[in-house]
Amino acid sequence: MGNLITSYKSSNKNVENYSAQRTDGYRPESNKKSSRYIPSRGRRPRNVNISQGASNLENGFQNIILPPEFNDKLKIIPLGGLEEVGRNMMVIEYEDDIVIIDMGFQFPEENTPGINYIIPNIKYLQGKEKNIRGVIITHGHNDHMGAIPHLIGKLGNPPIYTAPLSAALIQKRHEEFALNSNDKLNIILVDKNDARLPLGRSFIFQTFHVNHNISDSFGVALTTPCGTILHTGDFKFDFTPVNDTPADLRQIALWGGSEVLLLMSDSTSADKPGNQISELRVGEELDSIISKAEGRVIVATFSSLLSRIQQVIHIAEKYNRKILLEGRSLIKTVEICHQLGYLKFKPGTLIEEEEFKHLPDNRLIVVCTGAQGEKYAVFMRMAMGEHRFLFIKKGDTVIFSSSVIAGNERSIQSIKDRFCRDGAHIIHYANMDVHAGGHAKQEDLKLMLRLVQPKYFIPIHGNRFLLQAHAELASTAGVKPENIFIPDNGQIVAVDTNQNMTMSHLKVPTDYVMVDGIGVGDVSSIVLRDRIVLSEDGMFVIIVTLDTRTGKLLGNPDIISRGFIFLKENKELIEKTRMRVKRMFKDCNLSSPTFENDMKNQIRLDISKWLFTQTERRPMVLPVLIQV
Repeated sequence: MGNLITSYKSSNKNVENYSAQRTDGYRPESNKKSSRYIPSRGRRPRNVNISQGASNLENGFQNIILPPEFNDKLKIIPLGGLEEVGRNMMVIEYEDDIVIIDMGFQFPEENTPGINYIIPNIKYLQGKEKNIRGVIITHGHNDHMGAIPHLIGKLGNPPIYTAPLSAALIQKRHEEFALNSNDKLNIILVDKNDARLPLGRSFIFQTFHVNHNISDSFGVALTTPCGTILHTGDFKFDFTPVNDTPADLRQIALWGGSEVLLLMSDSTSADKPGNQISELRVGEELDSIISKAEGRVIVATFSSLLSRIQQVIHIAEKYNRKILLEGRSLIKTVEICHQLGYLKFKPGTLIEEEEFKHLPDNRLIVVCTGAQGEKYAVFMRMAMGEHRFLFIKKGDTVIFSSSVIAGNERSIQSIKDRFCRDGAHIIHYANMDVHAGGHAKQEDLKLMLRLVQPKYFIPIHGNRFLLQAHAELASTAGVKPENIFIPDNGQIVAVDTNQNMTMSHLKVPTDYVMVDGIGVGDVSSIVLRDRIVLSEDGMFVIIVTLDTRTGKLLGNPDIISRGFIFLKENKELIEKTRMRVKRMFKDCNLSSPTFENDMKNQIRLDISKWLFTQTERRPMVLPVLIQV
């Protein structure tokens, strides 16, 4: 196999510990004798990306093989979820055994226009499919299981260990995609009472019950040759949950009493002080609001927030109101959950469009999707007046029963403004307790740390500032600062049999794999860059028709502008641009084999500079040369 990682140094003893208390610009650096802190002058050590591997002609891809120093160590490799909210996927590997925890997607951002979502990069796992002993899915949210239809077949269709509700949602999503009719899922159901499940020779898997805003959520306890690892999944502590039982603090504490090697814990709300409010409190607020509402009540929430949906159903039945569900994902989720017994309602509580149109306003509740301002969701279509029968009218009470995901603030504010203009009364989580988040806040996170008492700690699930905030909490909750690690996506954390944990500079590939329509991974950074340029400055198309016999232009160049200038209002600029293009063709040499490319490049460069001098904008200039 030879020298597979060309930039890797054979000593492999440079280790970086990101301590919650080391905020003074220091970084650890090791030599052969001992480890000590030395100044970094504001820089972080360079990460080595091990994207080169041995060519595997049989499989048609590049295998990534780690240096021999990792052979006898437990490896923890995040393929996503440690630099963003979403795309959660954690790989745990020892010798020939691999266990994967979660396989989710990430929603698109402002710098990924036109993308449906982003999934983890599994290049590191290629060539190791036979070693994957199982994929553990902690709960049924898409940021933890949404990538399964795209990835599970490529990984050799390993068994998926999950709870009944998550299994049903995974199966439904997989059937909808139908990427390959031969990719039949191998799902093994688990619950909080399951015994120890062996995964290969190296791992034993157990669950522990936690609360979240979807039923059947659990944390993962993984016994390994180097010690016990606890992975919380998304969690909170709720002592009065809806359609659920409180988190199993006793089991978590028992794990803590048995010397946990490593805790990996949810950081999504690590920057928020206090405790997460209970679903019981949310139910009381919703009851008060709906009981006093004189007109229609419209509730926007997440389609997967079953506790909220169940609360609204109970309240509707209490006050003799009927519920219309709007939103494909919401209807699908309610159907599945009702079939499995996770949602309970009386016959006639849920109604269809025709009955909705004939009932008085004070008998109606609409539960719909779009509380995050999604472009095509029900709420946005109502706000824009594009829904086929739903619109806001004076007297409506509109409840935003969800928190605001970062980046969606402007869209949500726009919806609120439109609804207010139409006469609706707006209620959201900032002015009343109409939403309880699904993620533990600081006091709950400290409780988890105190119960578990881990030797090592890695914060997971969140942007870097959230991970750092959680790391600081861990240091106040008894974890030694030198035992707190904050890896980047792809960065390898290794543990030897003496329970010594180190964080290597080596990184496996974790670059974005983007899903755009039916295409997976076929949108590159160059395509995204072009989309961003087009959205910011537009495009300027110059069409030149040339007589191949005489070398002269046939008429004036045609110009098309989209998103740059309005042609009718900029006739002088257009004419001057045409004249510049015509001058370029005065002494052109058609016999040159590179004539077409040379002329296109010349037009592109010259006209781009010219347009910038005239407008101080840089549209994408697209020359088209037609020879007749």
